[in-house]
Amino acid sequence: DLFLPQIKAILRAGLYGKAAMMVPMVISVSEIQRVQKLVEQAKVELTHEGKEYSDDVQVGIMVETPAAAVVSPLLSQYVDFFSIGTNDLCQYTLAVDRMNEAIGGLYQPLHPGVLRLIKHVIDASHEQGKFTGMCGELAGDPVATMILLGLGLDEFSMTASSIPLIKKILRSVSKEDCKAVADKALTMDTAEEITNYAKAVLEEKGLL
Repeated sequence: DLFLPQIKAILRAGLYGKAAMMVPMVISVSEIQRVQKLVEQAKVELTHEGKEYSDDVQVGIMVETPAAAVVSPLLSQYVDFFSIGTNDLCQYTLAVDRMNEAIGGLYQPLHPGVLRLIKHVIDASHEQGKFTGMCGELAGDPVATMILLGLGLDEFSMTASSIPLIKKILRSVSKEDCKAVADKALTMDTAEEITNYAKAVLEEKGLL
């Protein structure tokens, strides 16, 4: 009752600018197929109602569950883009409630397991000619910037206050340098090692 009107509204808004819809908490291809059927249903209903709509609205997903990350090569065949939601992806991958102060130290976005999932998702999208963005705290963390760019991340989404420093880093490094940093980070065993290494690289370049 709520979802269909939302889809119709996005399709109509697409007439006035670039519009896209992103589906959260996906865990399977069947969910995306269901969404696609609803999008087609929305188009049919709008046509019958005599209302104009855009037929160029992309449909993507928020990759925030380990299941979606693992099956991203399958999902990438059905969507136009990925956006990695690192807050929830880290929480569910590491089995750590990030709001629980007693175990907050175990919430590590640069954990080797999380980085490998991120790389897996990005690679899956690129193999299909799609793009992957990222939202969540990690996208605005300067310590992670070179690693993420080196992994092939296409788009960073962050709070406005984080933009100046991230933009400065992106303008000061090459993709080749970032790839070398990411490749080395992926050989490390702990989040602490990765964090210390990334900080050292930025400090050496005068960026932190």
